[in-house]
Amino acid sequence: EEDVLAYMHFPAAHRTKLHSTNPIERLNGEIKRRTDVVGIFPNEAAVVRLVGAILLEQSDESATQRARYMTLEAISTVSDNATVRLSAVPA
Repeated sequence: EEDVLAYMHFPAAHRTKLHSTNPIERLNGEIKRRTDVVGIFPNEAAVVRLVGAILLEQSDESATQRARYMTLEAISTVSDNATVRLSAVPA
């Protein structure tokens, strides 16, 4: 019960975004779509490079898009760390 209700400790504005797995499903769909285009990979490293590139691309898009799913400012209100920033963005 405690694990199921853990999201209730977050601010009310976050709760509506936490109940959905849509962003994860969208990311998995994008990975599947791009790997299907390639078809057969020569080795495991090629798969890791492609999926890594997709994850970096998605990370960049989520960092720069105007209406982010969860902004850094919103996340910082529940973070133990006072300084919250993306590692790819210089301080």
